[in-house]
Amino acid sequence: MTLEARIGETSARLCEAVAAYSPAAFASSFGAEDMVLLDLIDGLGLEVDVFTLDTGRLPEETHDLIARAAIDYRRPIRVLFPDASEVEAFVAAHGVNAFYDSIELRKRCCEIRKLVPLRRVLRGKRLWITGLRREQSVTRAEVAVLAHDDANGLMKLNPLADWSEQEVWAYVKNFDVPTNLLHRRGYPSIGCAPCTRAVQPGEDPRAGRWWWEQAASRECGLHTDPQGRLVRKTAAAARASFD
Repeated sequence: MTLEARIGETSARLCEAVAAYSPAAFASSFGAEDMVLLDLIDGLGLEVDVFTLDTGRLPEETHDLIARAAIDYRRPIRVLFPDASEVEAFVAAHGVNAFYDSIELRKRCCEIRKLVPLRRVLRGKRLWITGLRREQSVTRAEVAVLAHDDANGLMKLNPLADWSEQEVWAYVKNFDVPTNLLHRRGYPSIGCAPCTRAVQPGEDPRAGRWWWEQAASRECGLHTDPQGRLVRKTAAAARASFD
């Protein structure tokens, strides 16, 4: 498929989903995929609530891009923060870098800093848009384009699910989309600073996220059901339009 055709297909997915399931929200981590989606959403003039989760441990390069995107796209980008008292209690009980000590503590840190603010912003929304791609890791290999997210009680659209990394970067280059400077330093996936490293040749794009854990556990919980699994089954009513 040509890049032009891929863009047309993805634009249709976005327009149809936003029309069918408004109000919609787009969660951006300001990685390359999310910058492609922000550019598409803005170019299509879609009414979407754009937000990001500032965990308090983000790299400065991410903060720089958030500020630039707000200026370049001239649209509000909501920045959500975790509850200070929850962060303070967690650090007091377990230490500032407790996420290195166990998967349970790492996931609890992710819950406080990401999941709780996410649930707050998704309340009242009918559609959640993300930049998940199947190529990114073994945990995302079967991610659906459109599915019902039981954990948050709304539809979830992953319009770039079947995009390749090459297509993402071709879009960035062709449309002069701003990206995080860390991508140039070997970081294909960027999260919190202490939980992200550059990847090595031959590693998957998310190998630098929580690299001290096994690949099967490298999700923060944003995109999993209560059993820890990513939603894979596409909603039957929407399958014909989005698969």
